[in-house]
Amino acid sequence: MKRIKCLLATALLCLTTVAQAQKYVGGDLSMLLKYEEQHATYLDKDGKEIADVLAFVKEQGWNTIRVRIFCNPHKASKDVIQDQAYVIKLGKRIKEAGLNFLLDFHYSNTWADPKQQFIPQEWTEWTNVEASNGVAEDNAQIGMMLDGYTQITLEALKQGGATPDLIQIGNEISFGMLWGPDKDWEKQGAHLEANADWTDYTDKHWDNFAQYLKTVSRICRYTCPKAKIIIHTEQCANNPTLDVAFFKHIKQYEIDYDIIGTSYYPYFKGEISKLDKGLSELEKNFPDKAIQIVETGYPSKWEVQGTTFDYTKTYPYSHEGQRKYTADLITMLKKHKQVNGLSWWYAEANAKGCTGDLKEGWYNASLFDNETGKALPALYELKEFNDGATAISSAISKEGKEVWYTLDGRKLEGKPSHKGLYIMNQKKVVVK
Repeated sequence: MKRIKCLLATALLCLTTVAQAQKYVGGDLSMLLKYEEQHATYLDKDGKEIADVLAFVKEQGWNTIRVRIFCNPHKASKDVIQDQAYVIKLGKRIKEAGLNFLLDFHYSNTWADPKQQFIPQEWTEWTNVEASNGVAEDNAQIGMMLDGYTQITLEALKQGGATPDLIQIGNEISFGMLWGPDKDWEKQGAHLEANADWTDYTDKHWDNFAQYLKTVSRICRYTCPKAKIIIHTEQCANNPTLDVAFFKHIKQYEIDYDIIGTSYYPYFKGEISKLDKGLSELEKNFPDKAIQIVETGYPSKWEVQGTTFDYTKTYPYSHEGQRKYTADLITMLKKHKQVNGLSWWYAEANAKGCTGDLKEGWYNASLFDNETGKALPALYELKEFNDGATAISSAISKEGKEVWYTLDGRKLEGKPSHKGLYIMNQKKVVVK
């Protein structure tokens, strides 16, 4: 009896360790519904048709899907279509597939990134907000809009069967969000990129920005208490000093969140070694926070428009070059104990068979070949990021089938032949 109690205690300890080591791996599939609507042909590497992309990527070891959401995207570009109804539909499918759902709030009607954080036009009309240096002055009114929009959105997702497991409160907000309507967007964005500081953001602006994040975080905790909150910037690789300063401000203002999220595109940010150094700085300064690469990607045929760093001597623009980049990135990320997430951006882009405006196939850094529709080697490589740590917590057994794991998360082919304590269908079982 004492031995059994000891084994159970050990099991609980191991399960706690495994839970703490939870890893999230997958991709942003925000355009999947539109590609399906336009009859894109998705094939596996052998040319076999994929009936359900979500089921397919899960079979390849993915456990998390990221989806962006915009306030009122209907007047924006063809890629900015993710309104509440769209996200509920896709999010419900993600949850039903047994995958984690990462919701990415763009608090704007269009793309939100370091150079543009447009306040939704309707918000400026309804609140009569004025702006100075592009930062909304009336923080209280904007806070009310944020509060209402965020809560209504999350409640609708919950009622629609699409409760998010992770929530990004803003997208690439290295230089703030909800800039006012009088912003000189291009000039200001170029200034921030070039100087990489907060020169235009006084303490008052930080006060407003921090209050926005506090408002959103509070609503997320209240409405989706089990969800992890991510704050997403993109300076980790090219300017870790700025990134560390940013999150020190976040800590100073006591903003509640769980995960530091960052973007890394080598063709903009430089070599993997630069990301490695940036991650080390974040880990040193914020040892209590998990870190995720919530966006990455690399071309499989030709360079991405606007490329500023040529990495082709190391990773040629080819299927194999893309796979090798993915493998080397994962090898580096595994050195960082706090890094628990990796997501490939726009993984679903695939012009093969498309009958509408997506047939142009402009983006070739996805994980499907635009000409053949076949899944690329890098898609299969992503599973290596998840070394088994999430197996126990994310496994969902098929009806009537036993799924066995060791206590350190390794999946077994069948019932273990050796005595000991195991996990079977997420329950502790002693094999005698």
